[in-house]
Amino acid sequence: MTTVLRPLLRGTTYTRLLHLWIPALPFSVWMFVLPTAPWVPALVLVPLGLVPAVRRGEGVQARLLLTPGEREPGISEEPSATWRDRLRTALWLAVRVALAGVTTVATVWLPLLAYSAGEVAAGGTPEGVPVLEDARPHWAHALLVPLPLIVLYAVVVGLGGLVTAVARRLLGPSPAERLAALEARTEQLLERTRIARELHDSIGHALTVAVVQAGAARAAGDPGFTDRALEAVEETGRAALEDLERVLGILREPERPLSGRPTLADAGRLLESARASGAKVDAEVSGPLDTVPGPVSREGHRILQESLTNALRHAGTVPVRVRIRVAGGTLLLEIRNPLVRDVPGGGPGSGLRGVRERAALLGGRARTGPDGGDWAVRVELPLNGAESR
Repeated sequence: MTTVLRPLLRGTTYTRLLHLWIPALPFSVWMFVLPTAPWVPALVLVPLGLVPAVRRGEGVQARLLLTPGEREPGISEEPSATWRDRLRTALWLAVRVALAGVTTVATVWLPLLAYSAGEVAAGGTPEGVPVLEDARPHWAHALLVPLPLIVLYAVVVGLGGLVTAVARRLLGPSPAERLAALEARTEQLLERTRIARELHDSIGHALTVAVVQAGAARAAGDPGFTDRALEAVEETGRAALEDLERVLGILREPERPLSGRPTLADAGRLLESARASGAKVDAEVSGPLDTVPGPVSREGHRILQESLTNALRHAGTVPVRVRIRVAGGTLLLEIRNPLVRDVPGGGPGSGLRGVRERAALLGGRARTGPDGGDWAVRVELPLNGAESR
């Protein structure tokens, strides 16, 4: 019983009823002007669907009244872009007018019929109700009072569901709109993935440096070394906070430019942070880094950061050889460190997978794994064509 009566408690039932009533308004006004030709408003109303902006108005109204609160109602709010959309809108208006007529008749005559049945049961003689106009007064007619109301309930709920289904069919997104929405959704997912990767690289690096420095300072027992370790932790943490603030700024302001992201020009800070953590970093930089396009330079910085983080996290304070070379239209990054029992990337982290994904997005390639007793990360990124990214 509760399930049957549940639609009565939903606001959507009444907003849909309002939506069904609205088209009846011009007909009601017209009946006072020319009651002998009630079909004239339909001749004017339906062709309006050929006007592109009408589809937007109908879509906004349908989403507001037929699907309130739904995040993905399947109803477009864009104007008609093709003749197919215009014809669908015109057909929608015709269906809407027809359903409005049925709704008006049902909501006027069914309650009147229930009232008239009660009047006959009370001994009265209703006027203007052909079904009961000649009925003989009798108390048994009281049993008929609920029937029109039950039918009215079924009609209102049924027509509300029907008009919503028709709206999704005729006012739904066109193939071009679906494609545009899919592309926008894909861009949003890619952006969220990139932001997650940014946070992983930046915060992961800072935490790794802090852990290594804290462990080394405790083991050394040297106040001077402890001061240097705390200074390195402070500097790395400050850089991580800057990165965090920048990434959160992108979330708050999606159109914010990416110029604030670190590039390979800031590689020296990464190398010094690794050295301060106790690693013996041997770096070799060749070629004009300032000519590297921004997208390649930024991703190269993140790849270098993730590689150094993995070396510190899994190998400890071991010698690390870093080679950065710009030549022949390619940026080469190579980071090597001696293999230890715990292989970098062997855990559940996604850092090395992120390195490969970054390289693939820029049309490059990345190889990670054991190589001659070392763990090696070798990445080649093309410089041509990256300016448009």
